[in-house]
Amino acid sequence: MDGFERRRKQKSDTILNTALKMFMENGIKEVSVSEIAEKANVSQVTIYNYFKSKDNLARQVLIYYVDRIWSEYEELLGTNIAFPEKIEQIIFDKKEVASHIHEDFYTYLMKEYTSEGNYIERLYNEKALPTFIQLFEEGKRQGFVDPSISNEAILFFIQMFKEYLQRDALSKSILPLTEELTKLFFYGIMGKRD
Repeated sequence: MDGFERRRKQKSDTILNTALKMFMENGIKEVSVSEIAEKANVSQVTIYNYFKSKDNLARQVLIYYVDRIWSEYEELLGTNIAFPEKIEQIIFDKKEVASHIHEDFYTYLMKEYTSEGNYIERLYNEKALPTFIQLFEEGKRQGFVDPSISNEAILFFIQMFKEYLQRDALSKSILPLTEELTKLFFYGIMGKRD
């Protein structure tokens, strides 16, 4: 990457990060391009040159956000900490995200998630599922996941959960339950403890 491309990428990342913070705090509808430009210390023209429209900026912010979250999960899941600690961190992270995300941004995220062939769906199928299967296998090896529960059953449960989340009318009711649903899922697969 030459100097021009690096500066362009840095400027793009600054805009995306600024817009993400503002969307998380205030929602997409309440934030204007001019406010993002002011906070990012760029002109509105620069934002339109990079992203063409506020709608496209919002889509790119969503991709940026999802990639960032997934990168953090990959880093966590790649550590040598024990399975229960990984699960605790995932649950804590879900709770933190749920408590800091504006309902309008969450609704937008869920609307994107329900659209055909969306980015989140592709990331889920290509990266998340295989990685979580490895996590469950690790949990079985460490004695924390009931070995009598097959990966097929876990995948089936995840698929049911995912399909339920993708129902349009549910997005507003799911956000306050994020921590509980995450606990229910992860601690449910751990099976009986002696």
